[in-house]
Amino acid sequence: MPDDWQPTASIATLRERARLLARVRAFFAERDVLEVETPVLGHGGSTDPHLASLSLEASTPGGRERLWLQTSPEFHMKRLLAAGSGPIFQLARSFRDGEVGRRHNLEFTMLEWYRPGFSLSALIDESVALVRELLPEAGPRRLRRYRELFREQLQVDPFTTPLESLRRLAGERGGLDMQDADRDGCLDLLMGLVIEPTLGREGIDVVIDYPASQAALARHHRDSEGERVAARFELYVSGLELANGYDELTDAEEQTSRFVEDNRERQRLGHGEVGADVRLLAALEAGMPAGSGVALGLDRLIQLALGKASVAEVMAFATPRC
Repeated sequence: MPDDWQPTASIATLRERARLLARVRAFFAERDVLEVETPVLGHGGSTDPHLASLSLEASTPGGRERLWLQTSPEFHMKRLLAAGSGPIFQLARSFRDGEVGRRHNLEFTMLEWYRPGFSLSALIDESVALVRELLPEAGPRRLRRYRELFREQLQVDPFTTPLESLRRLAGERGGLDMQDADRDGCLDLLMGLVIEPTLGREGIDVVIDYPASQAALARHHRDSEGERVAARFELYVSGLELANGYDELTDAEEQTSRFVEDNRERQRLGHGEVGADVRLLAALEAGMPAGSGVALGLDRLIQLALGKASVAEVMAFATPRC
C-alpha cells in the first residue's frame, strides 16, 4: 500500500483556505457580481502555443468524442456573457499539462471574472482591491510598461532589437540553445528568468503594453511610442505572477484568425493541433458585450496570504498525491 496517502496541506491550512475563499466570494457579492459554474470539459481546447492542454475520449450523445479539460473557464464564461449574464465570476478547476513545481500544479483553482462595460484600467483597480483583500500588507501599486522593464533591466528594446541579438542574450541568460527561437520565445525566457523575479517586491506591480503578438484574446492598441501592443495586464506580488487581464476581444472574425495562427505556430513548434471552440466563435458572432476580464491563480494568492513556500502546501492533494 502507498505511504503517501496524507494530504499535502495540513487540515489547519485547509480551514484557512476555506476562510479566504469565503472572503473572495464576499468581495464579489458586495459588487453584485454573479457566481457561476461551467463545465471543465469542452469540445474546443486552448490553441495557445505556449499551453499544453489535456484531453480525453468520452462517450457522448454524439458518439465517441475527444473532449478537452479547460485550461481556464474563459470560453464558457464568454458564452454566458453573450447570453446576457452581466458581470460574472467563477472559482474554477483548471488543468495544464506539464506544469508541476513550486508555483504550478497540473490541476489548480482559477479565479476568473468578467466585467461588461469596464475599461482595462477599471479592472486593474478592482484586481488590486481583490489582492489587497487577501494581502492587506501588500504595499503600493506601481504601473510598469513591458518595454521599460526590458530597457531598464536588460538594455534591449523588445520591439526593435534584432532577433539575433535577443537569441544571443536569451541563450546567455538561460543557458540554452536559442538559435531557432522566435522573438516571443526569447522575450518569454528573459521575462521569466530575469524580470519577473524582481517584480512585486515592494508592493503590487502591474505590467501593461505587452507586444501585440502576445495578445491572446485581448484587443490591440497603440502605445505612447506608436507601437502596436496588447490591451492586457499582468499583476505581480513577491516575484509571482498572480493575474492576467484583457480588454476582451469581441470580434468573431479576428478571433477565428487568431485561432488559425495559433495552430500554425503549434505545428511549427511540433505541438499537436487543438480544435478551436466553434461555440465561442458563435457566441462572439451573436454579440458579446465589450468589457474586460481577468484570470487569477488563486492557489498562488492563498500561498502568499498564508506564507507558504509552494502551492502544494495550500492544496488538499497536489498532483503527486492525487
